[in-house]
Amino acid sequence: MTFVAMKSVLLLAAAGGATAGFLLNSVDNVVTYWGQNSYGQGSGELAQQRLATYCADADIDVIPMAFLYQITTGLGGQPVVNFANQQNNCTLYSGTGLLKCLEIAEDIITCQSKYKKTILLSVGGATYTEGGFSSPDVAKQAAEKMWATFGPKQDESTLRPFGPAVIDGFDLDFETTMNNAAPFANRLRELMDQDTTKQYFLTAAPQCPYPDLADNEMLDGNTYFDAIFIQFYNNYCGVNSFVPGSAEQTNFNFKTWDTWARTVSANPDVKILLGVPANIGAAGTGYLPVSSLGPIIAYCKQFPSFAGVMMWDASQAYANIGFVTGVKEALLSTTSTPTSSLTNATAPLGTYKATPRRRMRRTGRIGQPEFIY
Repeated sequence: MTFVAMKSVLLLAAAGGATAGFLLNSVDNVVTYWGQNSYGQGSGELAQQRLATYCADADIDVIPMAFLYQITTGLGGQPVVNFANQQNNCTLYSGTGLLKCLEIAEDIITCQSKYKKTILLSVGGATYTEGGFSSPDVAKQAAEKMWATFGPKQDESTLRPFGPAVIDGFDLDFETTMNNAAPFANRLRELMDQDTTKQYFLTAAPQCPYPDLADNEMLDGNTYFDAIFIQFYNNYCGVNSFVPGSAEQTNFNFKTWDTWARTVSANPDVKILLGVPANIGAAGTGYLPVSSLGPIIAYCKQFPSFAGVMMWDASQAYANIGFVTGVKEALLSTTSTPTSSLTNATAPLGTYKATPRRRMRRTGRIGQPEFIY
């Protein structure tokens, strides 16, 4: 499909009133990262499939595309994305490291218009090394370039990897401390809010130790996020530290993050999603089968900020038959863990040090790195 044809499809979708899949007032959202082929199969059914394949899954609501890992230092001054094996049909814009991805662009439009999914672009990842921005003004300029590149089309001079396709927002997944992260995020928020033609989302993906050192500049009441996808794995506070049947959890700290949501966050109605590995090999520690996740999900439902489950990642989930469906069923279950101490309690906000995620790195076909958790 050409960009011209895709534009026609996009206009028809808009006329038909296509809606996004992320429902902030719901507790059964399933967010599944796509783009890194984390399971590691190069071909066959267990290799990462096209984006639209996962959008066709009725149990998935939101898909962050991972990752955009260079914001300002890419060749030709252009941002750089990487989608592992699914970028093999992309081409490079001349003189840049920016991909032009017709197939992914087509799938974004299909996901939004046909399957009513929310498609985010995840920025950062473990291989992001720029360290942020030299000044608030530089951060704001970078946000404006991101918006022009991936938001609504503004002019013909801007290089756009996805042509007329417009993402539904940005997910900020920074693993190391960022300079001037808040001005960058806040400018993205301003630009999204100025466009009233559709709903956009700004999310972040901190690790579970509170506070998250990498994202704290944004999370410390400075940036209005719609939701955060907390990585409850690879750390002492992961889902594997949950004690079934206990109203007070010593290490599993969803309660602490709920307190953050209501007392620190710039958005007092911000939603929190429970981030889990989708398979035993998706993280260093923290994987649990669905049968063990059920009681944890029931516990988290007691908190007003809870809005569903995030999982890493699509390839891992599909190699783990029944995982996505099982998580969705657990979210839809009316079972919860009623305790007198949960609803109105405020957990103390401590200070902890996070453990980095476990990731590996290899080389992709067109010379860009292909990243795998």
